[in-house]
Amino acid sequence: MTDRLVIAGLGYAGAAVAVAAREAGMDVVATARDPATRRVPAGVALVAFDAAQAAIAAATHILVTAAPGEGGDPVLARYRAAIGAAERLRWIGYCSTTGVYGDRQGGAVDEDSAAAPGSDRTRRRVAAERDWASFGDWCAVDIIRLAGIYGPGRSAFDDLRAGAARRIDRPGHKFSRIHVTDIALGVMAAMAAATSGVRVLNFADDVPAPSAEVIAHAASLLGIAPPPLVSFEAAKQTMTPMALSFWRENRVVLNRKTKTALGISWRYPSYREGLAAILAGAGS
Repeated sequence: MTDRLVIAGLGYAGAAVAVAAREAGMDVVATARDPATRRVPAGVALVAFDAAQAAIAAATHILVTAAPGEGGDPVLARYRAAIGAAERLRWIGYCSTTGVYGDRQGGAVDEDSAAAPGSDRTRRRVAAERDWASFGDWCAVDIIRLAGIYGPGRSAFDDLRAGAARRIDRPGHKFSRIHVTDIALGVMAAMAAATSGVRVLNFADDVPAPSAEVIAHAASLLGIAPPPLVSFEAAKQTMTPMALSFWRENRVVLNRKTKTALGISWRYPSYREGLAAILAGAGS
């Protein structure tokens, strides 16, 4: 029988994975709270989140992109029993965040580093990771910790064109990123390389970099002047609480163990290759 991937949450990353899975010959069913508001990739079936029981029962693979709320993980709250009873299920991928590593004051973390969440949002993520890992007794489970996601329609180009880009100067501060195409590449490799038990995977590119550097490079590719540098102390006065939580933490996310386990190299190992590809025709 054909493998069936159920994607719980057809958002930006979920849609990229759906396309890659269809191209690989899998049946793909995705869920959304409001299906009428979603653009559905060709060949992908979309069902309402509350009507996914049958799809889960027939799943061989499940990818969860939905974020936990104050009440916990929404997929487990609705479908824990159905997932536990899915007879064909071989793999679960849970999309978490590298934010669970917390602030390391610029130090490095890898897949074996302990989680040290510094906010309620990331503490909820760690709790969800543990809940999903409990399925590892009988099913392969990958905890996929995603760095900052960018790609066509969601990059520094868009901020620059909208006049919303800010080059914030905070010496020594770096962010890790991952191109949406590499998320799809990594998920497909993870499904192919699944064995048993629980793995932690870091989906972060090879070159953590300051935000100001990325914006300046994007501006140079567009042939425009970059926005002026703004000190972090000045910029934080108008940041949202979520943005401020990102900027207050500083870490370098390593990925060597992930790439070795999956047998891959990123298509876009740094923001330079990723931005160039977006500008060259992947949409921007």
